[in-house]
Amino acid sequence: MVRVTGADRFDLPEPDAFTRAYWDATAKGRLLVRRCGACGLAHHPPREFCPYCWSEDVTWEPASGRAALYTWSVVHRNDLPPFSARTPYVAAVVELPEGPRMMTEVVGAGDGGGGLWAGMDLEVAFRAVGERREHGERGEYMVPVFRPVSGGGRARGVVQ
Repeated sequence: MVRVTGADRFDLPEPDAFTRAYWDATAKGRLLVRRCGACGLAHHPPREFCPYCWSEDVTWEPASGRAALYTWSVVHRNDLPPFSARTPYVAAVVELPEGPRMMTEVVGAGDGGGGLWAGMDLEVAFRAVGERREHGERGEYMVPVFRPVSGGGRARGVVQ
């Protein structure tokens, strides 16, 4: 049995030598994906190999920071800290123009997600969480979240 204390947080990344480049980029307000040199497909979350063809010829690539809302759910209850203080929030899957889908949170959607629609244009934003203590630095991790593009954008392939 796991005992949860007030000091436990379930929103903090656990960087390692491989993902450090990703977290260093988010700290600078940039989103990265991995692209395979063998099959050409991009993927997220980052892996040391391509999940499509298993090649190890993968490199970091800047993402545009844009996305289309693929699916979402409004979370009204989550007992894990610090999520309980954020409810309701919108847990989502977005589709990046580079190809991969990404699990994230939609912020700035107003009334608990009532104004969202599939295909809605989104842009990346970054939420500061926790304390970052790498390379002798102190600061916060920047976790990518997405928000509606100003003006809302039109759903792709949907008549409004």
